Amino acid sequence: MKKETIEKHTRIANDIMYYIYKYIDTDINLDELSRDLGVSKFHMHRIFKEEFGENIYASIQSIRLQKASSLLLTNPHSTITSIAKMCGYSSQGAFIRVFRQKFDMTPKEWRKGGYKQFTNAILTQSSTAGKARAEYSHLVPRIVKMPPLKVYYIRHKGYGRGIKSTWQKLQTWIFSNNITHYRQIGIHHDNPTITPLDACRYNACVMIEDEIADASLPTLMIQEGVFARFDFDGVYGDILHFMNWVYFEWLPGSGYETTPNPSYAVYEKNHFLEEDERFIVSYYIPIRL
Repeated sequence: MKKETIEKHTRIANDIMYYIYKYIDTDINLDELSRDLGVSKFHMHRIFKEEFGENIYASIQSIRLQKASSLLLTNPHSTITSIAKMCGYSSQGAFIRVFRQKFDMTPKEWRKGGYKQFTNAILTQSSTAGKARAEYSHLVPRIVKMPPLKVYYIRHKGYGRGIKSTWQKLQTWIFSNNITHYRQIGIHHDNPTITPLDACRYNACVMIEDEIADASLPTLMIQEGVFARFDFDGVYGDILHFMNWVYFEWLPGSGYETTPNPSYAVYEKNHFLEEDERFIVSYYIPIRL
């Protein structure tokens, strides 16, 4: 397959995935999407499976369940029905049925503590995170309104040291295009404390001041919204530890709830690109009352 064809297919697959995440709370219309992309539904499904290893419908189902399983814990005052609707389910009954198939328990049982077996198993996957001893109870966030942010990105599946190679590729693109003023941003689509680390989806992104002619990387818009911003530093493994604290300790007691939109980290120092694996970040979690 020619390089141009590979790049085109990658862009189409990324556009499909971006569309799914952006409209996960709606009845996703694949006919409309295929028209927007200018490809047939057959080719759209084929390209997506080639790129991500699963069909579009399976990916939608997986993303909806990951979002819902997190919201059940972070949004204690939201009903199961409202969370189901936030994640694109037309009825509570349909949501409960697929949730039980995935987690072998009901959403209510998950909420009452059933999730803990998943969390403990996942945290043991990361020996570094398991050894993390950073303390976050002193952190007080700033509540900020963020505009939409246009970024160039490379998508990565899995949350671990393998992300380093993705950031190195993005850094190569930055240097090759002589870009000097930019911000590095990591988008966390999933809550890695209840989603297996190898299934988490992460975007390594760069935000630049001016448009460039090189179109080899796709772009996306980080949605605007109200966020709780946490500024802190640490070493590799601490961010997973932080996410466990912020989702399961800070958020439930904060009076806020979160949304299906992803959280993201703006790096002042990127641990995936530093020899000492240290980071300085501003971490943004979408919130609502």
